[in-house]
Amino acid sequence: MRDKIFYTICFGFLLGIFLRSFLFLDLYLTVSFGVIAFALFLFFGFVSKNKGLPAGRQGILASIFILAFCFGIFRFNLSDRPAPEVFENQVGQNVSLDGVVVDEPSVRQNDQQLTVEISQGPARTVLGETSLRTVLAGPATKVVVSANLDQNFKYGDEINITGKLKKPENFLTDQGKTFDYVNYLRKDGIFYTMSYPQIEIVSRGNGNFVQSFLFSAKEKFLEKINFLIPNPESIFMGGLLFGEKADFDKTLKQNFVDTGMIHLVTLSGYKITMIAGWFMAIFIFLPKILGIWIGIFGIWLFVLMTGGAASAVRAGIMATLALFARATGRNYDVARALLLTAIVMILLNPFVLVYDVSFQLSFIGTIAIIFYVPKIEKYFLWITKKFGLREIVAMTCAIYIFVAPFILYEMGSFSLVTLPANILIMPLFPLSMIFGFLTIFIGLVSNILAVPFAYISYFLLHYQLWVINFFANLSFASFNFPNFPLFLTILIYIYFIYLLFGRSILEFFKNPY
Repeated sequence: MRDKIFYTICFGFLLGIFLRSFLFLDLYLTVSFGVIAFALFLFFGFVSKNKGLPAGRQGILASIFILAFCFGIFRFNLSDRPAPEVFENQVGQNVSLDGVVVDEPSVRQNDQQLTVEISQGPARTVLGETSLRTVLAGPATKVVVSANLDQNFKYGDEINITGKLKKPENFLTDQGKTFDYVNYLRKDGIFYTMSYPQIEIVSRGNGNFVQSFLFSAKEKFLEKINFLIPNPESIFMGGLLFGEKADFDKTLKQNFVDTGMIHLVTLSGYKITMIAGWFMAIFIFLPKILGIWIGIFGIWLFVLMTGGAASAVRAGIMATLALFARATGRNYDVARALLLTAIVMILLNPFVLVYDVSFQLSFIGTIAIIFYVPKIEKYFLWITKKFGLREIVAMTCAIYIFVAPFILYEMGSFSLVTLPANILIMPLFPLSMIFGFLTIFIGLVSNILAVPFAYISYFLLHYQLWVINFFANLSFASFNFPNFPLFLTILIYIYFIYLLFGRSILEFFKNPY
């Protein structure tokens, strides 16, 4: 009964968050249903306790589900705050804002994007070069600023920006899919954008010390890679280790997309989940407890190397749980911990359930590692177990099968060559990362000593790029499906859930005790 209550609460809460993400549900009506559900809980609790009727226990579960459902709606409503009115009134006008860069600048080929948290200050009107502009006051908010590459901005910079305040707009991707840019930013509390304003750096070093150190270290590591490894392999290594793809030319980036390998060079939950599986497979020959701790060390080293972004930390936690599940065999115990972890993350930020692709991919990938890999390993007995090769291929296929419907819905594209490309590349991917780390850390001591490791890294990367370019140039490599329906995606995952947990679900509903 205890397990039933746990899962009832979790799935009721998730359904409430999910529906509220798409629909506006009145708060007072939600509270009313919650009060009724609580009254039913007391009633059925009394009946169950004194009469011992199965209907009483089923009624308890139903009332708990409705309570959790209402709480999910209530929690989303608390987070769904409107944009500050003082800023809304100035959209489309020239404004001067003071704020701090609160994330690492995202440097791209032609510009860079800054996430700026606007500080409070007295409202006043000042004379600009060509017109009056307003300096805003009020509650803090965040703005995404597009800036030229001629200035070197860093995390923690206090800046003054002067330009036109805009609202973000959704846009069409290259695959013809409408990207919900508005809600993508809203999940992080960002309501506004500014394009190429005048920017003045007021002071530096105003960010968190730990994060400043991590970003600074990452910058030095990238410089070392670019010095020791030639282009484009150095760019590829930067993407593998840090999710950096700013210098990718359009053709190379499109090749990654067409082969379904873009996850290699992005900071995604999908990638970190795969890293967990690879570490576990590589060190399978070690004593179990030692292999687990080496894998955990590898995961969190990668998370720290990327700068400790919130999305990476969330994915790292899930990947760690997947590692424990595969190493200990306690799948269902770890699955409960995974579900509870996801609930806590969603409780902290309800927007991540629907609007954070990294969170969704890491959760789906983790489920695949824990439950689906054991079911398909028997089909890969023909692959040698040396160096964990069989495990790596099985995990690659399992994760690919599980995330494919979601990628098709979310990205609007599907690659027919992803599976063979992954199988040819993935066994070497962990080695590329390991030799990349060795190149960096030894290079910090001596560039000469790092040269042999840089050469090995280069040849590994060169081979992987050759595979990607070869498959991308095939005429049937990929196709676009920009309007893949949500209901079909949900039906596919319901089928996956039935395959993995069908008996347990039927038992859950048949047995009220």
